[in-house]
Amino acid sequence: MTPLQFDTAYRPMWDALSTALDRIEGGVRRRRADAKSPEPPELPATQVAALYRATCEHLALARSRDYPSHLTTHLEELTQRAHQVVYRRRDHSGARLARLFLIDVPQAVRAHRVYMWTACIVFGLPLLAIGLLCYFDPGFILSLQDVSTVKEFDAMYGPSDNPIGRMRSAGTDWNAFGFYIMNNVGIAFRCFAGGVFFGVGSLFFLAYNGAVIGAVAGYLTMRGYTENFYSFVVTHGAFELTAIVISGAAGLAIGHALVAPGRLTRVQSLKKAATAAVPLVYGAAAMLFIAAALEAFWSSSRWVEPNFVNCAEEAAILADGWRAVKRTFIRPTAPTSTPLPPAALRSRHARGGTWRDR
Repeated sequence: MTPLQFDTAYRPMWDALSTALDRIEGGVRRRRADAKSPEPPELPATQVAALYRATCEHLALARSRDYPSHLTTHLEELTQRAHQVVYRRRDHSGARLARLFLIDVPQAVRAHRVYMWTACIVFGLPLLAIGLLCYFDPGFILSLQDVSTVKEFDAMYGPSDNPIGRMRSAGTDWNAFGFYIMNNVGIAFRCFAGGVFFGVGSLFFLAYNGAVIGAVAGYLTMRGYTENFYSFVVTHGAFELTAIVISGAAGLAIGHALVAPGRLTRVQSLKKAATAAVPLVYGAAAMLFIAAALEAFWSSSRWVEPNFVNCAEEAAILADGWRAVKRTFIRPTAPTSTPLPPAALRSRHARGGTWRDR
């Protein structure tokens, strides 16, 4: 059979599959929005699957017979489209979203526990060390911040009628929300993307951000702005700082995959590590969004009286709610007993006893 005869014989079948795919994907409705001709009838799912299988056979024949490239390319594109339609996952419900944040993200954090601890130490030690230095020597903050920025900190957290922790240029709460999103995402992205430099970039940005945060905390504590500063930080800091550490841990995992790829190539090792770190990125992104919302609409509010007891009570309520959600969505599975191998059973009966007797 010549390529022309092959095309003429099976072209109606390919056109039928293409039309069915267009209808499923919504392409026909968009193209025929202003047309007067009626739409073709929708094919049943079984017929679409049969056309897909037949087109796969035609593609194999075209390749084996070395037909022209334009014919094989058309069949390859058609089978790829059909594969996406036939095998795509249609479960986009809230259950998948709940599973992502209640199961997948915690599992990824535990699976990356070594990188999590490393990122926590690299971030936490400079925070504590520089914070103590700035507390006992307030002038040390000028090694990390300029004079105008330090004066801005005094205005943001000092006694004033302006919103706590809000820069004068921030404007409304929505403007501040956008600024916090941009700032937080930028910090977390640098901690994550720095992993491509064999992990050195992630280590640097974790240590640097920890030092900057520690310097601000130590200086403001020495200045006596503890009530305003810590009541502002406590509401969103848990989400923001945890997201930074998680992002840094994901970057360290990528860097370690490049440094020690094992039996894989560096590209393969990078792809594997990046795929495993995707839930960490999702979790960090959600935490940064929550932190920005709290920082813009709640933390800076002057009408909310700073009270650490209320914060502790709210934390306890959130913890109780988290346990209730886990009981609802995460059902523990009963442990299954592993059957004994036949050799062990024969040896047990040969001795004339049971495992309990032993």
